[in-house]
Amino acid sequence: MNVGKEFRLSRIFKDDGRSVIIAMDHAYIYGPMKGLKNPGDVIQKTINGGADAIMTTYGIINRYYHLMKGKVATILRLDGGISKYQVKDLSKIKNWSLLYTVEEAVRLGVDGVIVMVFIGAPCENITLDILANVAEKCEKWGMPLAAEIIPTGELSTHDPEVISTAARIGAEYGADMIKTNYTGSVESFRKVVESCPIPVLIAGGPKMRSGREVLEMVKGMIDAGGKGVFFGRNIWQHKDPTAMTRAIVKIIHQNATIEEALKELFQEVV
Repeated sequence: MNVGKEFRLSRIFKDDGRSVIIAMDHAYIYGPMKGLKNPGDVIQKTINGGADAIMTTYGIINRYYHLMKGKVATILRLDGGISKYQVKDLSKIKNWSLLYTVEEAVRLGVDGVIVMVFIGAPCENITLDILANVAEKCEKWGMPLAAEIIPTGELSTHDPEVISTAARIGAEYGADMIKTNYTGSVESFRKVVESCPIPVLIAGGPKMRSGREVLEMVKGMIDAGGKGVFFGRNIWQHKDPTAMTRAIVKIIHQNATIEEALKELFQEVV
């Protein structure tokens, strides 16, 4: 047992083994997106809603650590190296880089790190190599590692077989948790969870049409045995990020029904 890693994981995941993680690393590629123009505001509102962790970039953690310390776990994005002006289609990315080291993450004081794997993209081998090397360093330093492993290119981005394969690859390379796409149903996502020996959490993707749609996906993930979410746009692009965070927390940590969780979004027409 790596005691340091266990300590950090216990700050990311609650006693039920689940976690509500706010993803706010988008601006390092896309710039000041709608809803993410004021990072401090997003951090404060989602903490108020009961978020367990914030996943973001080196600069944001450095600038806003005072809002997060003692209140929420932090997960650092280690990789990247492009902007939206270089490649508009992520499935065609040829280059990807490790920007920060695990040692730097330890010095920063974060509770976990995350790297991307583009399955099916030209840079797939580069991202898998980064994952393997970071996994070895994370084991050495007791740092939890999340693999954001997303099918691209000609691969179906929500097909259960493809997602199962992607999640299992992340586990085989040494990740401690997986961030990937929801497959659309309890039955199909259960196949993903059952074939992966580490916690599987879902990405939120683009903002959905309604709060109900978001919560239905969260409930389906939980019913299938998933362990939580890495949600960004579907929280901080919502008109009330605190309420949306509370609603998601209610399903993930309190096993609430969709109708019970929707009460948190009383101002929204659902």
